[in-house]
Amino acid sequence: MGRVNIRTLLKKKQQGERITMVSTYDYISAKLCQEAGIDSILVGDSLGMVFQGLDSTLPVTLEEMIYHAKAVRRGAPDLFLVVDMPFMSYQVSPEEALKNCGRVLKETGAQAVKIEGGEEIAEIAYRLIRSGIPVVGHLGFTPQHVNIFGGPKVVGKHREEEEKLKKDFKALENAGVQIIVLESVPTTLAKELTESSEAITIGIGAGKFCDGQVLVFHDLVGLYEDKKPKFVRRYVEGANIFREALKNFREDVVRGDFPSEEESYGS
Repeated sequence: MGRVNIRTLLKKKQQGERITMVSTYDYISAKLCQEAGIDSILVGDSLGMVFQGLDSTLPVTLEEMIYHAKAVRRGAPDLFLVVDMPFMSYQVSPEEALKNCGRVLKETGAQAVKIEGGEEIAEIAYRLIRSGIPVVGHLGFTPQHVNIFGGPKVVGKHREEEEKLKKDFKALENAGVQIIVLESVPTTLAKELTESSEAITIGIGAGKFCDGQVLVFHDLVGLYEDKKPKFVRRYVEGANIFREALKNFREDVVRGDFPSEEESYGS
């Protein structure tokens, strides 16, 4: 299908075609995404929880994001690759953001970085984009603000939150952001933002009217069982399949059934 770029995704929005994005962190799952025809991969800082077993995304480092993004790019060389900028890698100053985001693009082959927030990071987004670093925004529930929110929550149910989210969306749009992730946002609000903007909206817990949808690979294949948010659909119970395979392996080894003669080398 050729390499997916920002023009590919914008054309899909203009033609009313839905965009698919998967968040994952390794070569094998990225390769499967490309083979399945997924449009885009987000190397999310959610790897801190899903891959590392942490309680939040906050401890994830820039070096870890680069390491995982390199592996993902090798597995999916043709997909639109977005890399999360981890906590405090871009908030300190525009100069720090330019240095760190530029490093991500140079070292990983990503086509965009994702940063969380609205009006407060609009200037940073503007500077990044004007320097040749495409930015994906992230509004609604932003995991790097988990200590402010007090935990996951739906954002935009109340009038004050709704108005702030609209202002934040407009601020990102004015800064030149062309893709905005909406997380845990009421369906009607996400629909309004999507229909009123030329920017692409990617929903995760934001209803069906966004231009595209993103889920974490380990959630949609049923490997991550620690939590199951309302918006997750498991397409296969992968953890059960893997557990059964491991049990069968253990039993075969204990019984002496593995390896067989066919699985062994002769002299």
